[in-house]
Amino acid sequence: MKILVTDQLHTEGISYIKSQGIEVDERLDLTGEDLKRIIGDYEGLIVRSRTKVTKEVIEAGKKLLVVGRAGVGLDNVDTTFAIARNIKVLNTPNVSTTSVAELVIGYMISAVRHIPQATVSIQAGQWEKEKFFGTELAEKTLGIVGLGRIGNAVAIRARAFEMKIIGFDPFVANSEYVKVVDLDTLVRESDFITVHVPLTENTHHMISSREVKKMKRGVVLINAARGGILDEDAIDQGMKEGIVSSVALDTFESEKPFKTILRGQENLIATPHVGAQTEEAQRRAGIEVGKVVVEYLKQAVK
Repeated sequence: MKILVTDQLHTEGISYIKSQGIEVDERLDLTGEDLKRIIGDYEGLIVRSRTKVTKEVIEAGKKLLVVGRAGVGLDNVDTTFAIARNIKVLNTPNVSTTSVAELVIGYMISAVRHIPQATVSIQAGQWEKEKFFGTELAEKTLGIVGLGRIGNAVAIRARAFEMKIIGFDPFVANSEYVKVVDLDTLVRESDFITVHVPLTENTHHMISSREVKKMKRGVVLINAARGGILDEDAIDQGMKEGIVSSVALDTFESEKPFKTILRGQENLIATPHVGAQTEEAQRRAGIEVGKVVVEYLKQAVK
């Protein structure tokens, strides 16, 4: 059996696959046309977010049995068509939980202590101590939208900062770590709002102008989930009106090509979709995706 890896995978993941007697080809520079041309030689395909596993790629995979995504989202895989072709699609949903949760905490501290802006000021040779007057996280209310793995991990960490934590999730009635409320209550009461839901028709722009108008003045908004959950136009207007004091984003509505109306906002804290970009998360992702793909292939050929 042969597995094709088309995006960067941790070396320990590659080593694990090889240790199981399966041939691995790493081809990290493939175009979509290249992938269609060669995929017919492989039983397995492992990708991250760059490679697009389209209907055409799947059709060309005459021997393909499984597609593994080293990470959480499956936006880049035509899962419906793959399932229709009896091709298993697997991901690694738990590997980046800690990394993303820690990034969110970092965003909150950066926002209230103005760390990015103060750094820019210092780099410019300024000493503007009075300008960067901050606030504490303690006793502030954190609203978490989406109480899955990452949402709960954020809540656990926020408790160490003595924050009040409320959360909204239509599929969760009670939580060990969070007081569960409706979205309207969360929007009205939160000093910080962080979203941890997948991007679907129901969650697209779930935080828009309607919600922004109800928020506390000075609220901090955070999105380290998927671009499009926050309506960037509405957030931009909320910042101009002084409702939103800061927005911290790891994901944007348009990433390839990248553009955002928020780019000119002084109190934008932003990173280029690096939530899972830690040594530990990438190691876990490489090993985990290798294990689940190998296990499935071994079962499929019995």
